[in-house]
Amino acid sequence: MTVCSRLVALGCALWITLPNACPAGAQAGPLRLEEVLAGVTNQYPPLLAALIERDVASGRLQSARAPFDFNVFARIFSNPSGFYDSTTVDTGFEQFTGWWGSTIFGGYRLTRGGSLPDYDKDRTQGAGEPRLGFRVPLLRDGAIDRRRAAVLKARLDQELADPFIQRQHLDFIRAASVGYYAWLAAGQRLRLAEDLLQLANDRGGALTNQVNAGLIPRITLKDNERLIVARGLAAVQARRRFEAAAIALSLFHRDAADVPVLAGRERLPTGFPPAPPPNALGLEEDIRLAVSTRPEPRRLQLAMDKLGVDLRLARNQMLPQLDAGVSVSQDLGRKLYKDKSEVDTQLGLEFRIPLQRSEAKGRVAEVNAQLEQLVREERFSRDRIAAEVRDAASALGAAHEQIQQARLNASLAAELQAAEAERLLRGATDLLALQLREQAAFDAQVTEVEALAEYFRAQADYRAATARDGRRPVSGQPSR
Repeated sequence: MTVCSRLVALGCALWITLPNACPAGAQAGPLRLEEVLAGVTNQYPPLLAALIERDVASGRLQSARAPFDFNVFARIFSNPSGFYDSTTVDTGFEQFTGWWGSTIFGGYRLTRGGSLPDYDKDRTQGAGEPRLGFRVPLLRDGAIDRRRAAVLKARLDQELADPFIQRQHLDFIRAASVGYYAWLAAGQRLRLAEDLLQLANDRGGALTNQVNAGLIPRITLKDNERLIVARGLAAVQARRRFEAAAIALSLFHRDAADVPVLAGRERLPTGFPPAPPPNALGLEEDIRLAVSTRPEPRRLQLAMDKLGVDLRLARNQMLPQLDAGVSVSQDLGRKLYKDKSEVDTQLGLEFRIPLQRSEAKGRVAEVNAQLEQLVREERFSRDRIAAEVRDAASALGAAHEQIQQARLNASLAAELQAAEAERLLRGATDLLALQLREQAAFDAQVTEVEALAEYFRAQADYRAATARDGRRPVSGQPSR
C-alpha cells in the first residue's frame, strides 16, 4: 500500500467513526438550503426557547390582572369577658372594576350577645345587616392608576415578544445560511484536493515505466512520490475542515426527532447554486421595506408606548386625591336597638394632596427624559438599518464581481495546466513546471470556491439586513 493510500484510508476511518455521519434513514439526494432553514424554523432549540417568551409575557399579564380579581373575606371576633359580651361575624366582597378606578364592595354582618352601647358600630339587629357600596376616585387614580398601568404595560410586553422573536429568527436564519455555504465550500475544496491528489497518483505508473525504460531519471519518480505525500496531507486537512463544517451545520440541520444530523459527502450538491447579479435598482425599495419591517424600530416604538403609560400615570399622580363613596346598609329582623334605622345610607368625600408633589414631578421629568432617549435611538435605528442594507448590498455586488474574476482566473489556469501537460508528453518541459501549473490551477479553483462562498455569505447578510426571511411572523409553538 502506498503512502497516499494509507493517508486516504486513515481519513476515511476518522470520518466513519464520527457519530451520525451517515444516519439511518437520512434523506437521499443533495442537501438544499431550504431543508436546513425549514428545520431551523420548526425545530431549532434556541428559536423554540425564544418562542416561550410569549408564554412568559402572557404570565406577566395574568399577574398584572391580579387587582381585578374578585376578593372575599370572612372574620369572626368576640368579647368573651368584660361588661359587654358579644360575637360578631362579618363577611364581604370587593371588586375593582377598572371603570374610572371604581370599586364595588358589600357584605353581611351579624352580632349576637347582650345589649351593646350605641358607639359600637358593629352591632346589628336580630337578623343581621347586609350592605353594598361604591367608591370612585374623581381626580387622582381616576383616568389611570398603578393597577391599570401595570396591565397596559403587560399587554405591551406581550407585543414586545414578537420583535424579540423576529430578531432571533433573522439571526438564526442568517447563521444557518452561512453554516450551510461554509459546509458546501468545504466540500468543494475537499473534492478539488482529492482531484489534485489523483493527478499525481495517476501519473505514478507512467513515470515508473519511463524510469524503467531509461527515459527519465529516477529522481523524477521520487519527486512525484513526494508530491503524492504532500497532496495527501492537504487532502486530509481539507477533509478535516469539511468534517468541522458538517458538525457546525448539524446544530441547524436536524431530523424529525430533533437530533443533529451530520451531512456527509453523499449529500453534497454538485456545486453552488446560480449567483445572479444584485438588483441595484431595487436598493431604495429594500431600504424602505427594511425600515418598516425590521424588529428594532418596532421594539423601540413599543418601549416608547410603555413610557407613554408611565407618563400618563405620573401626570395623573400630580392631581389631588378626591375620592367619593356611597354605601347602603339595612338591618333586618327583630329590632334590638331603637337608635339604628332600618336603612342606613352613607355618602362621603375625601380630599388629600401633598403640597410639594415631589414624587410625581420627579417621575414626570424622568419619563420625559427617557422618552427623549428612545426617540433619538429610534431615529438612529432607522439610519443604522439603511446603512446596514447599503453595506450588505455593496458587499454582495463586490462578491459578484469577484466571482467573475475568479472564474476567468480558474479558466486561464486550467488552460495553462493542460498546455503544460501536453508539453511534458512531448518532452518540452519537466515535471516541476507541470506541478507548478497544477498547483496554480488548484489555487485558482479554490479561489473561485471562496468567491462563491463569500457571495452567498453576503447574500445571507443582505437578506438579514432587509428582513426578507422575517417578514412573516414566526407562528410555531415550542414542543412541551
